[in-house]
Amino acid sequence: MKKTVKISNFNLMDSDMGYVDSIENDFILLDKMIVKPEFNTPFKSDTVTAMICSKGTTRGKIDLMPIVSEAPCMVIIMPDQIIEYEYQSNDLEAVFIVMSKKFTNSLNIDEKFSAFISVRDNPCISLSENELKAMLNFYSMMRNSIRANHNFNFNLWELAKHLTMAFFYGIGHNFHKLDDHTKSKDELFTDSFLKLVQTHFKEERRIAFYADKMSLTPKYLSTIIKVNSGKTAGEWIDGRVMLEAKALLKSTNMTVQQIGDELNFPTQSSFGKYFKRLTGVSPKEYREK
Repeated sequence: MKKTVKISNFNLMDSDMGYVDSIENDFILLDKMIVKPEFNTPFKSDTVTAMICSKGTTRGKIDLMPIVSEAPCMVIIMPDQIIEYEYQSNDLEAVFIVMSKKFTNSLNIDEKFSAFISVRDNPCISLSENELKAMLNFYSMMRNSIRANHNFNFNLWELAKHLTMAFFYGIGHNFHKLDDHTKSKDELFTDSFLKLVQTHFKEERRIAFYADKMSLTPKYLSTIIKVNSGKTAGEWIDGRVMLEAKALLKSTNMTVQQIGDELNFPTQSSFGKYFKRLTGVSPKEYREK
């Protein structure tokens, strides 16, 4: 079905391309992703996006976490995560399921459900051939249902809801398998620190704040993080702040002042100096380049 669908603030599909089936702009199936120049900079996702990859490789980052997907696998991106696209192999074969917040909220799946707990920590999971086949069968079933019923109606929405709930419950065990890995004490400290940064980076850029939350001294926390991640605690904090700033500059119409306020800088000038110190250019120059 040929149409233009707007996803994550980008027109990913040209109107003269095929491959798109959708229920309004709330449940979208893509047989092929057309990568546009906007993907060369960090951008925020406002959807749940599942990529089911049957062939090839992709590489990038999700919230600063390096992600390499090698088929057969599935990658799930959650709302408000920031994606940095870096590479896809020429032989990539993948299908995409994109769901709006409106649609996923209608599923009424408990946020404690294992898939939603683990997916932010483990966005990419490997699939067996049978699991890949099951995922693609779900995709084909949804695509055929949409094509058989072009006019949006309540029954199609309900069908998509129930099939999608079955899909998520079906993949839950994959995330349990990932959680079985026993981590060292220092690895757990590093995970806890990164989760705290993800939660508090807009309000706090001081290492002492995070050390206090973890009942550690700032020096000891910095040593643990450097040894286990290769970056200092300060680099992780600055990196997360800058990732958000870059995504907001490129993905939204917010003014530089509004972005500085969002990131809890006392003035636009202080935000500008911080941004330029870490990137070499001003926020305005970064947005315009």
